Amino acid sequence: MHISEGVLKPEILIPAAALAVVWVVYLVYKLNLKEIPKVACMSALFFVASFIHIPLGPTSIHLMLGGLIGAFLGVNAMIAIFVGLLLQALLFGYGGLSVLGVNLLMIGAPAVLGGYFLKLSFKKFRALNWFLVGAVPLFVSSCILSLVLTLNGNEFIAVASLAFASNIALVGIEGLISFFAISFIYSVNKEFLKC
Repeated sequence: MHISEGVLKPEILIPAAALAVVWVVYLVYKLNLKEIPKVACMSALFFVASFIHIPLGPTSIHLMLGGLIGAFLGVNAMIAIFVGLLLQALLFGYGGLSVLGVNLLMIGAPAVLGGYFLKLSFKKFRALNWFLVGAVPLFVSSCILSLVLTLNGNEFIAVASLAFASNIALVGIEGLISFFAISFIYSVNKEFLKC
């Protein structure tokens, strides 16, 4: 789901980078020091989960677990995902520095929805909402990816369609992963789920 260097136009890159910088700086400023270990663990989870890519034509698919990270961190998921994306760009060339803002907004902003569905699960439809913790953020990220590629030019419409279609299977997989992970944590330590 990472967009690579040299693909997007400056009209997309610059506003996304500005918005991402403001959002991350604000969140780091407001971050409670006691939350840093939790953010670091979730950043490592994102780094490892999204590191394994399965090539599919001009695109590739990989797990992100953004919704699960958002369920445990709330808005601080943006910080965890920023660190993971930055390390992947610097160490392995996934994504890149110029597209870091776009990739962060595409993956990190929908991750925050995971926290919403987790909180909703304490009121009703627990199992369904635990599934939606993982499924909805990935679906939204896939929509944003397709939209960004389409806005970049007509020559990217085919790739945008392929990227969207290939990520649909992952929506169900990430939904199941979040369901089982949250079910386990709920049975072992419910307090950990309160972000």
